[in-house]
This record gives sequence, C-alpha cells and structure tokens, in this order.
Amino acid sequence: MDLTPVALLVSIISVSLSADNAGGKARSCADMRQFYSGKGFTLNGVPQSEISGEHLRICPQGYTCCTSAMEETLSNLSRREFEGLVREAGRSIQASLNAQYRTFDTYFLELLNDSERWLEEAFSAALGDLYRPNAGVFRELYSDLRRYYSNVPLNLEEVLDEFWMRLQERLLKASDPETASLLSDDFLECASKQTETLHPFGDAPRELKAKLVRSFVGARAFVRGLNAAGEIVRKVSQVPLSLECNRAIMKLVYCPHCRGFGSVKPCANYCKNVMKGCLANQADLDTEWQSLIETMLQVASSFGAEPSMDTVIYSIPVRISEAVVVMQENMEIYTSKVFKLCGDRGEDGTPSSISEEPKKKASTVTAVEYKPSHKAAARLEVQVTDVSSKLKEMQFYWIQLPSALCSGKTSSSDEKCWNGMSKASYLPEVMGDGLANQINNPEVEIDITKPDRTIRQQIMLLKIMSNRLRNALNGNDVDFQDTSDDFSGSGSGMCADQLCIRGRPPVFGPKNDRPNHFAYGPNNKKVKSSAIQIQPSVILLVLLLACLFLRRQCTLCCS
Repeated sequence: MDLTPVALLVSIISVSLSADNAGGKARSCADMRQFYSGKGFTLNGVPQSEISGEHLRICPQGYTCCTSAMEETLSNLSRREFEGLVREAGRSIQASLNAQYRTFDTYFLELLNDSERWLEEAFSAALGDLYRPNAGVFRELYSDLRRYYSNVPLNLEEVLDEFWMRLQERLLKASDPETASLLSDDFLECASKQTETLHPFGDAPRELKAKLVRSFVGARAFVRGLNAAGEIVRKVSQVPLSLECNRAIMKLVYCPHCRGFGSVKPCANYCKNVMKGCLANQADLDTEWQSLIETMLQVASSFGAEPSMDTVIYSIPVRISEAVVVMQENMEIYTSKVFKLCGDRGEDGTPSSISEEPKKKASTVTAVEYKPSHKAAARLEVQVTDVSSKLKEMQFYWIQLPSALCSGKTSSSDEKCWNGMSKASYLPEVMGDGLANQINNPEVEIDITKPDRTIRQQIMLLKIMSNRLRNALNGNDVDFQDTSDDFSGSGSGMCADQLCIRGRPPVFGPKNDRPNHFAYGPNNKKVKSSAIQIQPSVILLVLLLACLFLRRQCTLCCS
C-alpha cells in the first residue's frame, strides 16, 4: 500500500492545527480579564484562554476572550458611554451659550439701571418740583421696559404711547395745580386722545420710539436666540442611539479587546465612518444651525451701529426731558386747543378756570444732555466681539462632532490599526455628512428614508428662530410666546440638569464606573468571520475526509 497520500493528508492537518494554534487558539485571556475587571464587572464566566467565537453576534467570530454575556455587557456599556460623550459635547456648547446669555443679560440690565439712575438724578435737578410727584410715571416706564426684555407679552410701541399719555395728563394737571382736581376723567381721556394730533411733546416721542424699539427688539430676540440654541442642543444631544449604531460603536470600541487587540487603536477613517453614521441625523442640523448663528452674529453686530445700543438707552432721559421742555414752553397754546376740542367744563358742571385765561408755566425746566462715553463704547465693543467669537466657534458644531469624538483616539498608522475585523488597514472611503450620504456607509446600516422625528422638529425650530431674528434685525417686533413650551420659559433655560457646568472636551473611551446590565436586542444578521482564521468546523471536516480516505485505502488493500 502506498502511504504517500495518507502521509500528505496528515501533514496538511498538522500544519492546519499548528497554524490555528499559532493564530492564538490557546492564547491567554489575562489581558482581557484584567480589562474586564477594571470596568467593575465580575470575572465569573470569563475564559482563562481563548475560545471559539461562533456565539458572537457583533464582534468577528474568530477565537475570542468574550462570551455572549460579556459581549452583551460591553455592548450596553459602549452605548451608555457613547450617549454620554454626545451629551458631554452638547453640555460644552450649552455652557458656552449660557455664559454668553448671562454676560449679555447682565450688561443690558446694567444699561437700563444706569439710565434710570441717571434720570432720577438729572430730573431731580432739571425738573425740580415737577419730577417728585410724577416720579412713578418714569419708574413704571423702566419697569415695563425690563418686563418686555424678559419676554413678558407686551407691545413695546403701546407701552411708549401709554407712557406719553400718562405724562401728558400729569403735566396738564401740574400746569394749574389749583384747578387740577376739577378736571373730569372724561376730559382727561379726551385730552389723551389728542396727543397724536396736537403733538404736545414735539418730535421727541417719535424719535425715541424708533430708536428704542429697534434696540429692545434686537436685544430681546438675541437672548431668545441664545436660549433657543441651547435648548435645541440639549434635546438633540439626548436622542438615543439606534440599534445599528450601538452595534457599530461596540465593534469599534470593545471588539478589539475581545479579539486580543486591546492595545490597537481604531483606524482613523474607520472611526469617522462609524461616527458619521451614528450622527447622520444630527449632521442634518448643520444648514439651519449655521443660518441661526449667522443671523445672531448680524444682530450682535447691529448693537454697535449708530446710534449704538448703549447710546440709545442712556439717551432715554434726554428725549423725555426734551419732550417735557417742549410741552412746558407751549403749554398755553396746547391747553387752549385741548379745551376747544374737549370742552371747558370740569366735574359737576363747574367751569374750569384753566380755560378762562392762560396760565403761567407750573415750573421752569431744563433739558438734560448726554455725552457719549468712550468707556461705555469700548465696553459695548468688547461685548459684541466676545459673543461673536464664541458664536463663530460653534458655527460648524454638528458636522465637526464626528471628528471631535474620534480626535486623539485613533491610530496614527493607516496599516496597523483596528479596522473592525483585525489589525490591518482600512480601505473604505470616508462618507459625507448628513443622512442622505450614509446610504453606502459600510459600518452603520441606516434607512435614509426614516429621519429622526425629534431632530426634524429641532430643524424646524431653527428655521422659525432664524426668521424671527431676521425680523428683529429689521426692527420688527417679534412674539416669542408661542414657542415658550419648546424653549423653557423665562431665563436662559440652559441650567437644568447641571448644564451650566462646563464639560471637559469630548473624550472617546470608557469610564471606570460599574454599569448596569441591560438586555441587548436580538438581531438575526450574521457577522462575517475573519478570512485568515481557520475554524474548528473546517478541521473536523478535513478529519472526516481523512477517515474516509483511510477506510477506502484499507478496503483496497484487503481486496
């Protein structure tokens, strides 16, 4: 009997077994056990040496140090860690937006407070006895201005019109204190209605309204924009991972540990494709997000345009004092016209002495003057420059997020890196940004016809907010009340859940906390095994063929 074929077959089997052993079949799992234990997990059931990986549903099915339970546990851990990284990156943006909100809010309210304080000081001297009994009218004006700025539903033009009507009534009564009590409510109401036709205050009300409305509308819209941007980042950062994204993240982060490549970092392009696939919906925010940031930059820039916002607010006392001077100088002519239009009878039919003969002015008043301060102008310039630089830094946040999450956590070598299957190069090209560009993503299976609903809602809100900011930029009053449910009411709305704490830069990797164990959803898709790994089932098949061959040889010898 010629035993050459048998010897050849035995040699092949021996070489195969040797290659399999050399490939790591009997390699120790000491590194994996140490790594797994470092995560806070029990070592019960963790192999001492590599086992067959046919049970794995995510990682490559070669020899492995991971059981099914370990794969499930690490998959859940990778999901929680990745969602935490996305939220942490979002908190960093929220913290920046919130800091800008607080800085601008403090600055603007200080302008108002300083303006009111100066009015009280200047008017006490300029108006004399005319100011003190009527101080409440001016305080109410500033109170309404603050309420409007803080998003209370007020019509700013109506607020100013009502202020001038109240001031006109007070000055009319002050023109003749002796008969002021005789003026009926009907007469005063009629007199108030003549404000637009008689113009008792000259052009000051019109000039103040034009400038003040523009400044306040812009300031309120700006802080609402900061608020809205922070809320959108918060909501989008809380969108949970899809099942396919969870699989891709697990394969990227922890599968190399299961395969014995724990020290091998992922290939750079491999990491980018995983991140671009997982954050595809988020990247679709980019166009409208950039539009919002650009519009906010324009609004911020308008604060320094002539007349600058600080000059307008500091000039409120100037315009009011000018108006009072005009009315005082023309009081006799004004009262004469009012009595002709509204009648000359007071309460109970008593003739009013005001209409009988012109009266002297109640008091002598002088207009106050405001000289723009270089220090105030410099402070406004610093405010605009600072907020603009911060907004520009986050303008491309959504499309830069995938690269940021991979930054510093990938291999510097394109050939000796983890490519999802083994330590080798990664050949697929990097996908584009956004959902539509992920149709051929080799790492994350995505149905591009089913965009995330929450993110689509936030895209719509970005469009709405951008349009409102553009209207504000043109001086058109904007109503923000219908989005109060979406943008968390008053204040910045960005300090919930410790969001005002500035987070560290995004880092890619696990935290040493003991995670909870959650069930991993079923998936019927099989993951192809490594082409260079010899499977036990193949060896058994070769042995079976060898036995049949030997049996055939024995039969021939006997015959």
